Amino acid sequence: MAKILLAEDEKNVSLLYQTELEAEGHEVLVAYDGIAAIEAARENRPDLVIVDIRLDNQMDGLELLSRLLAENKALPVIINTGYSQYRDNFMTWGAEAYVLKSADLGPLKKAIANALQREQVQPTVPDRRVGLAPSEQTPASA
Repeated sequence: MAKILLAEDEKNVSLLYQTELEAEGHEVLVAYDGIAAIEAARENRPDLVIVDIRLDNQMDGLELLSRLLAENKALPVIINTGYSQYRDNFMTWGAEAYVLKSADLGPLKKAIANALQREQVQPTVPDRRVGLAPSEQTPASA
């Protein structure tokens, strides 16, 4: 399945999400603050990131979203928060989905499935830079 990075400062919530998502076959990496999430994203190249808006005093989820997308525009990021008032904030518009926290993880799991499905459907464009032989043109370098 997918490698998912979870940026969540509440340890009980992160443990629940990790357990549920791993039971569905995903590999789940957990970061408890924004700085750790950026480092984990750079080192592990997740397929998807789940971000809580309220993380810590150093960096909130909106700044984390912005920094993750600045480094990789194609990275699907899902905002998962208990705060509905941020839904209309333009800073959240870059997210793949905005899901309110609930005891029912169904909406989050559905948002994850939808985001991963969209990633698989998008065609890969080969690198057509001048001077590269066809064998050197890889989808990853596009």
